[in-house]
Amino acid sequence: MAFVEYELQGDVAILRLNRPDKRNAMSDAMVADLAVAVDRANSEAKSAVICGNGKHFCAGLDLAEHSEKTVMEGVAGSRAWHAVFSRIQHGQIPFVSALHGAVVGGGLELASNTHIRVADPETYFALPEGQRGIFVGGSGSVNITRLMGVSRMMDLMLTGRVLSVEEAERCSVVNYIAEPGKAFDKALELAQRIATNAPLTNYLVVNALQRIHDSGYDEGLFFESMVASMTQTTPEAQERLRAFLEKRAKRLDIPAAE
Repeated sequence: MAFVEYELQGDVAILRLNRPDKRNAMSDAMVADLAVAVDRANSEAKSAVICGNGKHFCAGLDLAEHSEKTVMEGVAGSRAWHAVFSRIQHGQIPFVSALHGAVVGGGLELASNTHIRVADPETYFALPEGQRGIFVGGSGSVNITRLMGVSRMMDLMLTGRVLSVEEAERCSVVNYIAEPGKAFDKALELAQRIATNAPLTNYLVVNALQRIHDSGYDEGLFFESMVASMTQTTPEAQERLRAFLEKRAKRLDIPAAE
């Protein structure tokens, strides 16, 4: 049985976490399957959606498995999470996550490594590590704090607070709140739209923006100039710019005034 199901729909890879009887809790075997699926998506798709089978996206770490590990085995497990999550966050293509039910612990860490997060209205978010006597080990201390800030993450870990989808949106954890039961549909729609972008631009958006943000001010501006020039001089960019100037390109979907 595959703990991560893989499907290619056109240019979009779909990765489904597949331990529904365990609320898609992340075991070492699931992490290994996720790594294979992520590498395949990076090699053959232009964008990807990560979602979960069953009633939940991911309820976090498989604590039964974790409780039997030595210190060094725990370190190795954490670093395995870091390795695959890095290939999501800084890989070849953008990843969109479709969230529903529990997005807890390691599930929130996984979601925080995707580039756009779409949630069902009944989705909830938590980091119960403080109550379990453990600490985040799947990049959360870096990536979740980049989204919601250190103070909010401390609150979740120390108090066991559970965020509603509206609260998660205010904390920048969620980009879109979908209609009930439509998180996957919305995520797929966004991924299909993203797949029509120039591949080089998509690659640089997911690989350059965060690095620019994390660098010094002058260094960031210099890096931006290099990246902008690199994209603007490609044949694909020049053709897309000509299409815009000749009014052949699709225009912006400007919201209608109420």
